Amino acid sequence: MEQLKGMIEAILFAVGDSVSLDILAKTADVDKKTMKKALEELKLDYEKENRGIHLVELEDSYQLSTKKEYYEQLISLVKHPKKPVLTDVMLETLSIIAYKQPITRQEIEAIRGVKCSHVVNRLIEFGLVCEVGRLDAIGRPILFGTTEEFLRSFGVESVEKLPLIDPAKVVDFKQEAEEEVQFSLKQPAK
Repeated sequence: MEQLKGMIEAILFAVGDSVSLDILAKTADVDKKTMKKALEELKLDYEKENRGIHLVELEDSYQLSTKKEYYEQLISLVKHPKKPVLTDVMLETLSIIAYKQPITRQEIEAIRGVKCSHVVNRLIEFGLVCEVGRLDAIGRPILFGTTEEFLRSFGVESVEKLPLIDPAKVVDFKQEAEEEVQFSLKQPAK
């Protein structure tokens, strides 16, 4: 019975939503009566152990839920969401998009010299970059640009007000990029 209760807890936690008695019984390969008994025991376990969650029965379905007495603390926590951490690679890609937008993934990769699909997808997840259209060319590649969230996050009113890059730094960046390309060309292929 303890193993069955553990299985129920794992299923309900992973799903995060209500799961019907039928589905729980089928998943655990037990009859409904046994499943109902395990659910009742699990519910009592949560109550007598004074845990932060409890088992809620919704018609013929069950769900793990936070106890009402902890709502205030949860609301306080949610008011201060964790800010996404941007890696150097993400910042580099984001700056390329910000200064060159609208820009295709292929153009970003040409500038960076490496694939950037994963990085662009992460920037989209963080809400800093979005699709802004399609290039009128073969294959109609997606064009990317920055979002209002990008402007808010970096304290800029518009992309036109992005700081200008010092021309001397541009020369340094180009030289570094050329050195990286030359170094990678000298490396033996794996």
